[in-house]
Amino acid sequence: MGSFSIWHLLILGAVVLLLFGGKGKISDIMGDFAKGIKSFKKGLADDETPAAGAPQALDHRPGVEANPVSQSQKAS
Repeated sequence: MGSFSIWHLLILGAVVLLLFGGKGKISDIMGDFAKGIKSFKKGLADDETPAAGAPQALDHRPGVEANPVSQSQKAS
């Protein structure tokens, strides 16, 4: 009682071999996870920059012009 038998060590060895054996399963999983995060960040960055021909959102608050023009453009 309190000590590991040969069966405990064999089962522990089999679990370790399944987890860390082969050609680096955990490193492959972490690499795929990192690629997913990079792709997600790239998608977020693409959403922040509006397209050149995309319509702008209208502001319907009273006292706010829909297409504000600077003072220099009004004078011309």
